Amino acid sequence: MIDAVIVEAVRSPMTRGKVGGALSNLHPVELLAQTVKGLLARVDIDPGDVDDVIVGCVSQVGEQAGNVGRMAWLAAGLPVHVPATTVERKCGSSQQAAHFAAQGIAAGAYDIAVVAGVESMSRIPMGASTIGMDPYGPSVAARFAPGLIPQGISAELIAARWKISRDQQDSYAVNSHARAAARQAAGGFDHEIVPIVVHDEDGNSVVVSTDETIRPSTSVERLAELKPAFENTSFMKRFPEIQWSVTAGNSSQITDGASAMVVMSAARAQALGLTPRARFHTFAVAADDPILMLTGPIPATHKLLKRAGLSIGDIDHYEINEAFAPVPLAWQAEFDADPARLNPAGGAIALGHPLGGSGARLMTTMLHALEDSGGRFGLQSMCEAGGMANATLIERL
Repeated sequence: MIDAVIVEAVRSPMTRGKVGGALSNLHPVELLAQTVKGLLARVDIDPGDVDDVIVGCVSQVGEQAGNVGRMAWLAAGLPVHVPATTVERKCGSSQQAAHFAAQGIAAGAYDIAVVAGVESMSRIPMGASTIGMDPYGPSVAARFAPGLIPQGISAELIAARWKISRDQQDSYAVNSHARAAARQAAGGFDHEIVPIVVHDEDGNSVVVSTDETIRPSTSVERLAELKPAFENTSFMKRFPEIQWSVTAGNSSQITDGASAMVVMSAARAQALGLTPRARFHTFAVAADDPILMLTGPIPATHKLLKRAGLSIGDIDHYEINEAFAPVPLAWQAEFDADPARLNPAGGAIALGHPLGGSGARLMTTMLHALEDSGGRFGLQSMCEAGGMANATLIERL
């Protein structure tokens, strides 16, 4: 099988996904276009040689409705003959985009692909595509009566099942911010970030080049003051085991952001004189109980490790998306994973979770961190709505 390799990976700064956030005045097409232009500026290839552009985006409505991948490619002034598609597998959308691209290369269908992801949550709020609509239908409602539940309630159920306390969640959140702050202070994020130009209310150009989501002063004591975010009397009788411990402080941040990678065959990289940075080693996708919903990374990781013929101890870096603190904590408990290797640069609690942009963002951060640490294998998994999860194993070269 043909080796699919990553030759470059970048991301935008992660900014608050609400009015006043540093990227909130920027159309998502423009955000992704600048990110892709920044990516290609670092790679000595002819953009016209790209076979396909595969982009992850969750809320494909409004400004993100017009095949945002294709529009961003055109907005970047790139060759019109290069096609693009936008895919959606909930929070794992751009991780799935990476799978599709690498699998296309492995099959010989592509030589070069651009993988990307974007979400402007300040401009397209989460859930915008289902406002006033029933996305499930009567058969799903009947099968899972009295009904599927919000992700925050699923996070509470995971905390209850794995006996993860409020203090453990808050401590984990503080550690996420501390790790991200330390890496930021050391310049560890500098090379992976593409500066983004926005315009203020007076039309002046402003360059956004750093993450604005990291809170180095966060403490367990401060987080303990926050009220549970999802406490709801309508769920108390159905789920009496819930202790109501998930808060805004130990959950991922709503964020604007984009990410992008160049993926190609190892043979094409060699022919172009490019140095591959990592290869795609193993892929998996799995699903679990849609009520627990966020446990998908556990079966996906089991499936991935079995396919790879490796154990969890063979992996140098684990990137498990911090949708809510109970997600990585339950995963860690399931695999008895080394906490020092789990999201060592911080995760979505500190850096934010721009939905469709997160899969490629995590992979970008993981690749750069593996290079800095000298590690060989990186494992990434994302919980996804409906109980799904992607898992990817890359090998640093």
